[in-house]
Amino acid sequence: MMSLCFFGNRPRTNLYILVGVFVSFACGCSVAEPVAKATPGEQKQAVNLSEPAKEVADTGAKIPIEPNGPADTVRVFYHLLREKKFREAIFLTNLKPAIESLNDNELKEFAVDFESIAGQVPAQLDINGEIVTGDVATVTVNLPKDQGSEKETQPVKLKKENGVWVIMSADGAAGNEIRKEGKNYFYNLRIKTHQDEARDMLDSISKAEVAYAFKHGAAYTDIDTLVGSGYLPADVKSSESTGYDFQLSLLDKNRYTATATPAVYGKTGKLSFLLYLDDKGRSHVTDKDTGGQPLRK
Repeated sequence: MMSLCFFGNRPRTNLYILVGVFVSFACGCSVAEPVAKATPGEQKQAVNLSEPAKEVADTGAKIPIEPNGPADTVRVFYHLLREKKFREAIFLTNLKPAIESLNDNELKEFAVDFESIAGQVPAQLDINGEIVTGDVATVTVNLPKDQGSEKETQPVKLKKENGVWVIMSADGAAGNEIRKEGKNYFYNLRIKTHQDEARDMLDSISKAEVAYAFKHGAAYTDIDTLVGSGYLPADVKSSESTGYDFQLSLLDKNRYTATATPAVYGKTGKLSFLLYLDDKGRSHVTDKDTGGQPLRK
């Protein structure tokens, strides 16, 4: 799982990290799986996987890849993802019910989240293992664990459904939830993701203020200074990627409050958050559904 910094260079927790939508970027396993041939007589995959193969002849694979097999499905998935063909990519996963009823305009609403993921897919995909046991398979591939990090071997789980290999992006309760909610799943997940990130960002503001005050005579400062000094990421100043508007108010040099309010209530978030200091200078974060208004103490 991608790690989060307390402050400075804080990576965003995109949709895919929470749901495992693009599985291999979300897990940190470093154990390679053995190579196994596909079971004889398996039905070929119904979707057309041959066309992308022509475009990526030099795949960098370390094992033979059988057309329409598990490794081929993984290869095509990441190729489509890198090409920003998000609908086609997600159709190869069990997240299909969450996207098949989204129209093009609705899909564009998630462009910021999806495109940040696509940018992490390497041009040459190193697939180094495939093991198949009946209708279940695991493919291992070298991918960056985090943005800008070195590659490591990560597993991708697949299951054969109606003769087609499907990447299992969500298991158990999450899979049932996807089938139940359909396209609303992504909308609800986005709200939850942004709300979790809003609380994390306020926690980052608190830690950034402590770090800044330690070097500046115990005096707190504003968001612009914290960002400019490298204590906070620049996206705290914009709701485009966070879905929240953050405001920091200096009451005096030793006191401040900070709020996080949904940029679009009901769409990017529902809860409003307040960061405040108690009488002993300890920070606390509280939240409430205020209908999209800033939360006040």
